[in-house]
Amino acid sequence: MKHAMQILQEAARDNGPLCIGLDTDPSYLPSSVLKVFDTPAQAVLAYNRELIKRIAVDKSACCFKIQIAYYEAMGVEGLSVYRDTLRSVREYGFPAIADVKRGDIAATAEAYAKAHFSGDFEADIVTVNPYMGFDTLAPFTAYGEPSRGKKGIFVLLRTSNPGMADIEQQELKNGGRVLDSVGAELERLSARFEKLYPGESCSPAGAVVGCTEESDARALRDAYPDIFFLIPGYGAQGGAARIAATLLDRAGGTVNSSRGILCAWQKDRAIERQRTEGVLCLADILESARKAAAAAKEDLSDAKKALGY
Repeated sequence: MKHAMQILQEAARDNGPLCIGLDTDPSYLPSSVLKVFDTPAQAVLAYNRELIKRIAVDKSACCFKIQIAYYEAMGVEGLSVYRDTLRSVREYGFPAIADVKRGDIAATAEAYAKAHFSGDFEADIVTVNPYMGFDTLAPFTAYGEPSRGKKGIFVLLRTSNPGMADIEQQELKNGGRVLDSVGAELERLSARFEKLYPGESCSPAGAVVGCTEESDARALRDAYPDIFFLIPGYGAQGGAARIAATLLDRAGGTVNSSRGILCAWQKDRAIERQRTEGVLCLADILESARKAAAAAKEDLSDAKKALGY
């Protein structure tokens, strides 16, 4: 049986590389929709479920990424919505990426891994932060083994925020950058997983590589040709499709878009009247999101074709 990252890689090839980020803050929904529900959390869940359903019909995305912070901010009810959103993603056959960016040591890291790879918050792949040391990764990579669930991790390598230069780009005394040290660890993990999954085309250990910086996109893709990438920064964060397409070469990747899809209704001219009159309904904003996802898929496809693959 294939591991989660292999399944995602194949889904990206079949349905295109778009990953829809369900960073669904209640403020992203119009007041006319929020008032229909008893709580903002209920509105978020209804929106998430219906969007997942529509994307499943269109096949415009290969996976969903659920950023836990937005749900934690809604308290206990928000965490219930997080749980139910993860379940909906997986029920519709999509790989579910839990964007939790956990990074701690020993028993604490083991508890985080258990929390996000089993039970109420089970996901297929989680994001992890290696900057407390590579021992923080071990409890998560253990779940990537065939006997532990075949789960996947995306390790922060070169992120999409301006502050990534503060640590990730810093030069090491023995040469290279901090991020290069992380990349070397990813290669070691990949070599170990290759023995567990002979014949698979990628490792359960992938990398987060943002598409907001064009300067080293080609170098990073070529440096790690067999590692599948999670590519944030496209769309609302300013990352261009051509940069994402460069990172989609070789082993490929999945390109995340969150606000560009969730908030598409704010710029959709087709519903300008409803927006102006304050009468938008859930179906209106879902249709805007559906169209935005289809447009993003086409944009990324065109960018790949422009680069010749």
